[in-house]
Amino acid sequence: MLRFLLFIIFFTFNSHFVCATNGIKSSIVFPQAEVVNEFTIRIPFKLIDHLIVIEAEVLNKKGHFIIDTGSEALILNKVHFPKLYEHQRKSQEVSGVLQSIDSPYERHIKEFQIRDFKLENKNSDVIDLSHIETIKKAKFLGIIGYSILKDYEVFIDLYLNQITLTKVDAFGNPLNKNVYLEKIIDSLDFKLKKHTIIISGSINNQEVKFGLDTAAEFNQINKSINKKVLKYFIPIKRLTLTDASNKKIEVLAGKLHRVKLSETIYFGPMFTILTNLNKMNDTFGTNLDGVLGYEFFAQKRTIINYQKEKLYFIDYPINQQ
Repeated sequence: MLRFLLFIIFFTFNSHFVCATNGIKSSIVFPQAEVVNEFTIRIPFKLIDHLIVIEAEVLNKKGHFIIDTGSEALILNKVHFPKLYEHQRKSQEVSGVLQSIDSPYERHIKEFQIRDFKLENKNSDVIDLSHIETIKKAKFLGIIGYSILKDYEVFIDLYLNQITLTKVDAFGNPLNKNVYLEKIIDSLDFKLKKHTIIISGSINNQEVKFGLDTAAEFNQINKSINKKVLKYFIPIKRLTLTDASNKKIEVLAGKLHRVKLSETIYFGPMFTILTNLNKMNDTFGTNLDGVLGYEFFAQKRTIINYQKEKLYFIDYPINQQ
């Protein structure tokens, strides 16, 4: 079968980071952000392949940041921030899907600013993302993960290509109630294990657990899953993937059918890869059967509320093409 070189950034789903409390101070500015009110902003994004990418400026450098719910931390790309010192080296490794990444660094971001909208005293990890840039033929300043997103209700809208961040209180209630023009039509509970969103569902009436990751370019299903589930994974071709440690593996890719998360929330066939998720499960103490990524968000306009551990869904317009 035809081979493709394909990068899937689900390595950040499988990465563990520890934040420091000191470091170099700076600010991050999002020049394209629209301030809706004092608690809410909308940021347009573009898709680089299936990655959700927004424009940002940090330390006088302008470029792209990947939105990644699967990453625990704010990450800066070492390629563009090379002035690091030995005291900033972290004692803990960063785990990729296939092997660990040695010697990550960390920096402290005093101010994370979006026009008049500021996020203060955020920590970042600094790792080499050069192979991602090579494969994607794009410049990436870094990755925005859970440590930034957790204090907000996060609306990922692949219909309008924009992300909306709404500040919430300790109970997950939005500080401004008039945010969404469209009506919320459904919701779904999830469990948060550290930074990982875990959703229960079924395939062919078999119970499955999924992780939700905005930076997974395609869905993933564990090759050790029940054969009754695999009956509805229809292989199409083989792909070669590159992980965070720049190591390549070959996987089967195809369409996954009959994914159902509740009586009212279900999906059409989704492009999915068959892979080994054992290392991810071992690293985080999870027992995931798969990961839902871009294909999930392409079918569902989704709001993530970390404090309430709840997903909300806004319908696509009836005249959607």
